[in-house]
Amino acid sequence: MEERIVKRLMTTVKCTHCGQGYQQPNVTILGHDRDLYFIKAYCATCRTQFLIAASVTAEKTTVILSDLSSDEATRFKKSPPPSADDVLDMHGFLKTFSGDFLRLFGRERVS
Repeated sequence: MEERIVKRLMTTVKCTHCGQGYQQPNVTILGHDRDLYFIKAYCATCRTQFLIAASVTAEKTTVILSDLSSDEATRFKKSPPPSADDVLDMHGFLKTFSGDFLRLFGRERVS
């Protein structure tokens, strides 16, 4: 499928942060392998960027790839977006974070 068609299709997708549609100039095709497209989409309304992996075929089937379970996806879809305070809290945490995710999540290091 031609990249210009994929970009046009992306204008029918809504930003998951604010719900506005993407504008074609703000959609960039980063690359593709057969029917799998890697897309960068910028929302001009809320100024967020998303990296999207989508399977786009001539049969008009679009599949969004995610490593979330269906329960996780449902939970996150229903939860409110992060607030400015959430972002500031994470920034403060990351300033002093040692980078040891195994210790952070309570798993012992495996050699």
